[in-house]
Amino acid sequence: MRISNLKNVAIVAAVLGTLAAVPAHAGKTLDGIKARGQVVCGVNTGLAGFGAADSNGKWTGLDVDVCRAIAAATLGDPEKVKYVPLNAQQRFTALQSGEVDILSRNTTFTLTRDASLGLHSTVTTYYDGQGFMVPVKSKIKSAKQLKGQTVCVQSGTTTEKNMTDYSKANGLNIKPVVFEKLEAAENAYFTGRCIAYTTDASGLASTRNKVAKVPADHVILPELISKEPLGPMVRRGDDEWFAIVKWTIYGLIEAEEYGITQANVDDLKTTSKDPVVTRILGVSEDTGKLLGLSKDWMGNAIKATGNYGEIFERNVGPKSALGLPRGVNNQWNKGGLMYAYPVR
Repeated sequence: MRISNLKNVAIVAAVLGTLAAVPAHAGKTLDGIKARGQVVCGVNTGLAGFGAADSNGKWTGLDVDVCRAIAAATLGDPEKVKYVPLNAQQRFTALQSGEVDILSRNTTFTLTRDASLGLHSTVTTYYDGQGFMVPVKSKIKSAKQLKGQTVCVQSGTTTEKNMTDYSKANGLNIKPVVFEKLEAAENAYFTGRCIAYTTDASGLASTRNKVAKVPADHVILPELISKEPLGPMVRRGDDEWFAIVKWTIYGLIEAEEYGITQANVDDLKTTSKDPVVTRILGVSEDTGKLLGLSKDWMGNAIKATGNYGEIFERNVGPKSALGLPRGVNNQWNKGGLMYAYPVR
């Protein structure tokens, strides 16, 4: 190789090295969030454990905590969130139009949604599957016993198509009774218009706990008929905001893996010698500048909501009102599917 070529290679390498160290531009979505002082988050109209408001208007749930963590990471305050309740039909339009910055509303990632709506799927925050709920008195023990039966389902969801596919594949001739609103579908089931109600298994547990007069009078059948990876979505066209949402969630998952909790996060900033922990907390490295955020962005998020495991246990876990097992939502090194990209 000629000397002049070697010089050119060295110059290119130096330029690339400089570019790699340049902090990312914040992006238009984050600029808007900082200007208004709020993250606008699209949530469910009322699904206990995931996104629901109490009588005082206070929002709680797994999906809500994701929004709180992102507000803490971007604005330093988990309370700086405006919650916009959206039904299944409204949710994508609200995100596409810019009415909300993020859709954190138990939404399934699918190829069609990812490729045709102008939206990005970010990170799965709950691995679910569709199931069926029936009254105990029906004596139905399996979804295969629903042949020719009526099943209440919400329109505009993957649930409706999944049930149709399952019915055809198994020759069941299930008769769907379709409702636009979640509350209408639930009410129809509990008033006896349908022998069964179908949605994600986590949603069935939430509905049974919140709506049923006597939860024990209803049973969730053992079959799961689909894969439902649920998580937040953002608009395409703002890679910086996409990265912030994605890495905040990965940070919450990795924080659990390395034992960083809401209670010990401040202490670990000064006492931990673990390179991963000090990096996550912005002590040894400033990863925030690569996202257009402060050095302690991830520490702020963990302090606001706790790590992913704490969020799960508080909202939907065995000791919560929903009482859902950790199952596949456990950490990858404990037999689950939660595997965070390294925050480094």
